[in-house]
Amino acid sequence: MKNEPIVIEQTYTAPSERVWKALTENIQMKQWYFELDDFKTEKDFEFKFYGGTEENRYLHLCNIKEVIPGRKISYSWKYDGYPGNSLVTFELFEEGNYTRIKLMHEGVEQFPSDNPDFTRENFVAGWTQIIGTALKDFVEKADKK
Repeated sequence: MKNEPIVIEQTYTAPSERVWKALTENIQMKQWYFELDDFKTEKDFEFKFYGGTEENRYLHLCNIKEVIPGRKISYSWKYDGYPGNSLVTFELFEEGNYTRIKLMHEGVEQFPSDNPDFTRENFVAGWTQIIGTALKDFVEKADKK
C-alpha cells in the first residue's frame, strides 16, 4: 500500500481571502463542505461531522493542529470506532488574481484496509470532487450571486 500523502492542487479565479473564509467560516463551510455544529480556527479546537454514503455513515472526529491565518490550516481526521488517525492540510498561495490551493491528506493508510470506504482511491476521488468541484464552484460563483 502507498504510504505517500494524497496531494490535490487546484487554482481558483478568486481572491485568497474568499477561499480562506470558505475553508474556515462555518456558515460558508456548510454550503460546500460538511455540516458542522461548530468550527473555530483555534489550535486544539475539536469538531465532528458525519460523512459517507446513506448506507455507511461515519462520524469524523477532528482536532485543529495548526493555523496560519489566511494561509494554512491543518487538522487531524479520524473515524469514531475505527483505528487510524490522519492529517488534513489546506494551504493557500496567492498567484496574481488567482488562488492556488494545495490539499494534503497524510496517513490514510492507517485506516482499515478491508473497508472499501477507506481505500486511497476513495479518498482521492472524494478530495478531487471536494476541491475540484464543490469548493471551486462555491468560491468562483460568489460574485455571481
